[in-house]
Amino acid sequence: MAAGHGLLDMEIGSVLQLNGVEWTVTAAEPQFSRFVLTDGEGREETRSIRWLIHHPDAKAAANRPTTFVPVGRQARSLDDLTEGQRKRARIRAEHVLEAETGFRDGRADRARPGEPRPAYDPERTLLSERRRAKASELKALPRQEAEMLGLRFMSERTLERLSARSGDSLLLACADGRWTRRSGGHPSVTEEVRKAIFAVKRECRNRSSITMAARHRLMHQYIRETFPSFPVKDIPSRITLMRVWREWFGSGGARARYARSAEDAEDADVGRRLIVHRPGQVIALDSTPLPVKLRESVFGEAVSATLTLGLDLYTHSAPAFRLTLESDTSVDVAMLLRDVMLPLPMREGWGQDMEWPYPGVPSEVIAEFAGHDVAALPFFAPETVTTDHGSVYKNHDLVEAERSLGCNILPARAFRASDKFAVERAFSAFKTMLFEHLLGFTGTDVADRGADPEADAVMTRSQMEHVIATWIVKVWQNHRLGEYAPSWGPEEDHSPNSLFAAAMHQGGWSMQIPGPELYYKVLPKHHVQVHPRRGVKILGLWYYADLLQESRFLRPSGRGGRHADKWVVSSDRRDRRRVFLQEPDDHESWHVLRWTGLPPEGEVPAFSDKTAAEVLATARQRRLAPRSDADLLSLLLEILGEAAPVDQWPTQRDEKQEKGKAAKKKSQKRARIARSREISRAETAAADRIAGRPAEPQDWQEQARTVGQAVTADRRRRREAAVTADTSVPRLLNESLKSRHLFLMPSVLAGDEDVDEDTADTEENV
Repeated sequence: MAAGHGLLDMEIGSVLQLNGVEWTVTAAEPQFSRFVLTDGEGREETRSIRWLIHHPDAKAAANRPTTFVPVGRQARSLDDLTEGQRKRARIRAEHVLEAETGFRDGRADRARPGEPRPAYDPERTLLSERRRAKASELKALPRQEAEMLGLRFMSERTLERLSARSGDSLLLACADGRWTRRSGGHPSVTEEVRKAIFAVKRECRNRSSITMAARHRLMHQYIRETFPSFPVKDIPSRITLMRVWREWFGSGGARARYARSAEDAEDADVGRRLIVHRPGQVIALDSTPLPVKLRESVFGEAVSATLTLGLDLYTHSAPAFRLTLESDTSVDVAMLLRDVMLPLPMREGWGQDMEWPYPGVPSEVIAEFAGHDVAALPFFAPETVTTDHGSVYKNHDLVEAERSLGCNILPARAFRASDKFAVERAFSAFKTMLFEHLLGFTGTDVADRGADPEADAVMTRSQMEHVIATWIVKVWQNHRLGEYAPSWGPEEDHSPNSLFAAAMHQGGWSMQIPGPELYYKVLPKHHVQVHPRRGVKILGLWYYADLLQESRFLRPSGRGGRHADKWVVSSDRRDRRRVFLQEPDDHESWHVLRWTGLPPEGEVPAFSDKTAAEVLATARQRRLAPRSDADLLSLLLEILGEAAPVDQWPTQRDEKQEKGKAAKKKSQKRARIARSREISRAETAAADRIAGRPAEPQDWQEQARTVGQAVTADRRRRREAAVTADTSVPRLLNESLKSRHLFLMPSVLAGDEDVDEDTADTEENV
């Protein structure tokens, strides 16, 4: 330069000093011999390189080291160096600092023993003398040591160039640029090879998974047939192909089936990341076997249960869950979605610390609208529901229920747990935070199971529901989320309750409490015609009520469309004793139609669609053609009696009966568990009809007494229907003798007008 200040660094981001003013190089176009300068006030000027060469006062800014930022990649840092490379760079930096300051650490207060050395004492030597002495010292080092430390070619000019840097900038400047140089790519991947690689990628898409060696052979075949003149020796090796394949297409560790589905989703533009930014926007539903054995409340047998959970992806709250014996159904999932929209009632034993705490809406207001005290658990109308591809979630009745609730259905990709990772993590957290501490815990795997978890089981389904509900309100809703913190507060501590409160403060909250009629709207619907005398037939059984004799129900319904002139009847398959008919004049009220097989004097025990199917199958096997469903009642009671015979009641067992065959016991146990499941589902259905309040379950003695009373009542009714004469039982002989004096003559009794007719010595009484 004209000023004699050496070479200027014209990289983008470098700082120049022109006439005492600092300018930053923001753009460079060497092909046009020009660059763009910007000062601190925002002024921008475009100058030529010729202008800069002839500038009388152009130099690099003092004490403003420029940072080298390569075009097309990020700036390097000390993290890019290995531990050994950092040590070597630190040794170089110490030599530079000693030449500049006389001390290896660059400061007199951190002087090491023997510092400063005479040749580098800043009070007796000049800076140029120290640099000259350092260059001579490094030149005198052994060749191997100097090459290892990178000090062989460190001259006075190099020391002067590095003197403007300090700290990490000095360490990076002392690091060998070859350590962090840009990758040279793959020169062997020419245009022909590139076409061959993409052709093999397209071919492998619809094929079964093959090894990289097979792909390498396919690439050879493609090049040989498509480019005959291409030299075989220039085809990249299998190792190079493997590296290129990983850089371009990823590791390729996915199964072929899942890779195709991912590519199809990307082609259809449905694989984009969904950003959830408010409560209720996305509700993830999933089911898992409950890792705790329970006691069914009818006979006390150890049974397995299924936990169905609904999780809000924004707040990670658990607004609803369901426990079902054995497995869940579409009705259970539909009722779970309904529970998400309902406020949770306060349970027995819950204190004031578990009441509605969220600011903005007082708990008194919520309690006034709900009709009961509300617990500290969010509730909202779900907008989008994401599920897996289980048969329960693909059921058309559940899909129709989700549509009636106004939910968008967003199914996860097949075998893609990442699409609903939050609920999977929630199941794991439930297990480690709660289930592992309960008796009857079965472990994660069969090999981890205890000696006899069935014998350890102590809690019934209702008790487990109470424990889980209490734990969710008291622990889960207040636990720290950690990595699930919101984007607007990544370093803050948040819980599901605090996130819901923040969402209410930011975007408000719409309090929508649905009415009891929502229960009937999410039930499966049947389109039937009304028979004048028998009622309506739903899934093989007839249902009737006196209101069906009204003229409005004897006429067509007036509906149009696909089910023209038919009536819509809703049924709850968990309890087949009744169905529900909507009132045409008032859509908020519903009529109950009872099964015609129910006796008029009382109810029979609850039974589900499974038992109803067994009743109809038994009738077909016996070649019965009953005129009414009353003839099926005896078959129903037989099935219920087989599931829980009297000799299997715990109070009627003796030592001899306990030694029966194992196969018979297992079959009877299976029947009892099935019966208990029906009772449990009926209790759940009854609780759903009264707006989600938990029902009081009956004990097994009461259930057995109900079955016995139903069997006795049915037998009495059938006897009375078969005999038309007077069936009054005569008095016993001893009762007749005790009712009169033994020493009185019959004539006296006959002449006595005050003698009671019941005590008279008649032929019938004698």
